[in-house]
Amino acid sequence: MMGVLLGIARHAIVKGPMEAISEAEITFAGGVAGDYRGAMKGKPYKRQVTLIERGDWVAAMAEVGHTIDWIERRSNLLVDGLDLPQVAGVRLRIGADVVLEVTRETDPCERMEALAEGLKAALLPDWRGGACAKVIAEGHIKVGDSISIEE
Repeated sequence: MMGVLLGIARHAIVKGPMEAISEAEITFAGGVAGDYRGAMKGKPYKRQVTLIERGDWVAAMAEVGHTIDWIERRSNLLVDGLDLPQVAGVRLRIGADVVLEVTRETDPCERMEALAEGLKAALLPDWRGGACAKVIAEGHIKVGDSISIEE
């Protein structure tokens, strides 16, 4: 099964605004280059890159009756056409070079409730809030790249 990378976003400072970008370097040291969260210290750091499925975000928006841009979820990568694995240890390949390993579910925080009443709860079932991952192989990604589960 193969999906497509629909969006890339990052934020340079804690609680700073998200910036949508069309391409990015993915590194061991910083996750999505220029993203505050990817450069966090600590070993092993399990939240270098966050991913969310377009369909899950759309479903959550329908549940709360809003239309809010996906970057407000504060995820780094928006994917479509691929059911993100809901188990730690599964590896995802993006484009030709980048490999990420799912580490855990991305827990929705109170910031989601500030965006829309009920959004935090709408993101809780079935990892709808997304997945956290660590970088296994560095490289360059761009919107439109393929994303698949590595066998």
